[in-house]
Amino acid sequence: MTADFSRYLDPRETIRWTGQPQQGLVLRNVDALLIPFSLLWCGFAVFWEMTVWNGGGPSFFLLWGGAFVCVGLYFVFGRFFADAYLRSKLQYALTDQRALILGGLKGNDLTSVDLRATNEIRYKDIDRSRGTISFGTDTGPFLRGGFWHSTSRSTPEFFRIADAANAYKLIQAARNTPKAGV
Repeated sequence: MTADFSRYLDPRETIRWTGQPQQGLVLRNVDALLIPFSLLWCGFAVFWEMTVWNGGGPSFFLLWGGAFVCVGLYFVFGRFFADAYLRSKLQYALTDQRALILGGLKGNDLTSVDLRATNEIRYKDIDRSRGTISFGTDTGPFLRGGFWHSTSRSTPEFFRIADAANAYKLIQAARNTPKAGV
C-alpha cells in the first residue's frame, strides 16, 4: 500500500523516500511494565465480577465491574489489535523539505514536519534493519501520549521503518540543502 502524497506537495517539492511502520504485533519496551499491570487489572476485575455474581450482589456492582473487565480486556488484548490497525493505516514520505505522516483511523490525517525548522531529530536503531526517527523534543512515554499505542505519540515519528539509516541520511541531506527559491 503506497499513499499518493502528490496532492500534499508544494510546488517544486519532490518525494525522496516513502515507507510504512513495522506491521503486525509489535512489543515495545514499555510493555515490560504494561503487560503485568494489565493482567493484574483484568484479573482483579474478573475476580470482582465473580464475587459479585456468586454472592448475589446488586446489579449496579455487576455493571460497574463489567466496565472494568472491558477496560482490562482492552489493556490485555485490544490495545495490540488497535495499535496494529492504526499502524496499517500509516504511510510516511520524505521530501526535499518535509517529513509527511499520513494516518489516522481512515488514513487521511496528515502531519507535516519542516525538516529545516525542527530543532531535534532523533534516530534509534532497533535491529540493524529497522529504526525509528523522531521529529521534536521527546517528552517521555507518559506525557507524549504514546503509552498505550505506538501511533498516538505527540512527537511525530517514523516508527520502526525498514532501512531507517538511509532515511535518516536523506533527512540530514535535506536539512543541509538550502531551500529552493531563497
